[in-house]
Amino acid sequence: MDLFQKCREFKDVERIQAAGLYAYFREISSQQDPEVIIGGRPVIMLGSNNYLGLTSHPLVKERAAAAAMKYGSGCAGSRFLNGTLDIHVELEEKLAAFVRKEAALVFSTGFQTNLGAISTLAGKDDVIYIDKADHASIIDGCRLSFAKVRKFNHLDLGHLEQLLAAEGDAPGKLVVVDGVFSMEGDIFPVDRLVELAPKYGLKVMVDDAHGLGVLGESGRGTAIHFGVNDRVDLVMGTFSKSLASVGGFLAGPAEVINWVKHKARPLIFSAAPPPASVAAVTAALEVIENEPERLQRLWDNTRALMEGLRGMGYDLGETATPIIPVIVGEDMLAFKMVVRLQELGVFANPVISPATPPGRALIRNSLMATHEPVHLERALEAFRTAGREFGLVP
Repeated sequence: MDLFQKCREFKDVERIQAAGLYAYFREISSQQDPEVIIGGRPVIMLGSNNYLGLTSHPLVKERAAAAAMKYGSGCAGSRFLNGTLDIHVELEEKLAAFVRKEAALVFSTGFQTNLGAISTLAGKDDVIYIDKADHASIIDGCRLSFAKVRKFNHLDLGHLEQLLAAEGDAPGKLVVVDGVFSMEGDIFPVDRLVELAPKYGLKVMVDDAHGLGVLGESGRGTAIHFGVNDRVDLVMGTFSKSLASVGGFLAGPAEVINWVKHKARPLIFSAAPPPASVAAVTAALEVIENEPERLQRLWDNTRALMEGLRGMGYDLGETATPIIPVIVGEDMLAFKMVVRLQELGVFANPVISPATPPGRALIRNSLMATHEPVHLERALEAFRTAGREFGLVP
């Protein structure tokens, strides 16, 4: 068969586009504020991971611009060779302090962080345990490691323990979980997870892409939220959510970070994060420390939208974070809802299988600290109108 035959036969997108229901790759012509410009008109942004609203913070933008002027637009090489700047090292020190670990290592993307960390630490004789709802980057990192992979039912620590007990002795055991699950906003019970670690010789890694800036003291993440940071071995984080940039990092014991630093192919063979991105993250960390009221506003907005949607009769699942899923059921209904919401002035994201189980398609909403009450009122009215039209709410 011609290698490209599957590409020619791929008609799903064309069918959705022909029906006027395509809701991906929408062009935004403004910064990621509570309102963005699409097609020349403002819409309320409920589809961004800009939880603390820092992508448009003056200090963040000023530091990014200044770094570009000083260091140029890029590093022209990998961290391993010529691409490590003094600001990369400074940021790593600040990140380690922020999540209260010995050391940290900055990668060019969050996806690469998981690929590099997992595939470098676990090998073909080791076993990795992952939640069935873990992020795709965790799954791909497991594949690259050649380790045995055991998936346990979502949030089911009883099932995890069964798998651990059945495995017996293994050279190394690692469990990797999302701190906050990106589609439905539920939180992994890390406090209960760490109880299993000593019994089974298990190392614990938490992907805190959606927990940093959201949970814990000053937004320091899921492990600190549960008070078990000293019992979590590794914390992974991204810059593309609360930290207002692009990139990722791994934090943990200094000797582990040193190993990954000298072994991880996604780090060694990728260009270093550009100066503007690095400086933006450093500035974002300063803002988080100096403006704690942002975290409070984020949670005030979260509660307001949750209460409004639940009051209408929407099913929000088990979310406990600023990620608020509106569960609608069928994939096509998710597309129809998102298109209708945009017509009503609200940007939200459709999430369909396989990102969710079949029959559990949802509208993914996420809050920012910078949303004002008027934004939430208008968004709720749009959800009321669309929900009634499609029979989702009375």
